Amino acid sequence: MKNPDRKKVSKLTDLPNIGKAMNEDFKVLGINHPKDLIGKDAFKLYDSLCFKTGEKHDYCVIDVFMSVISFMEGGDSLPWWNFTDKRKELMKIKKS
Repeated sequence: MKNPDRKKVSKLTDLPNIGKAMNEDFKVLGINHPKDLIGKDAFKLYDSLCFKTGEKHDYCVIDVFMSVISFMEGGDSLPWWNFTDKRKELMKIKKS
């Protein structure tokens, strides 16, 4: 698991859980620097990505968004699947 210095990281692909495919998704969203993630909402990013690409992406993309937002906001470097349960719970709340 990558664990870069969040204060010095300058490439999205240096972040935990981010490879070439997710880097391309971030480009679609206009996110070009890790600091651009601070204060973002993973669910809104997901909705925007689906809208801009014209396709419904797997919900695990939300988990990845949550993981890197959390990391850039001071959280631990964790695998994206550590955020799955939290995402599922939040999705239940949003549907109610």
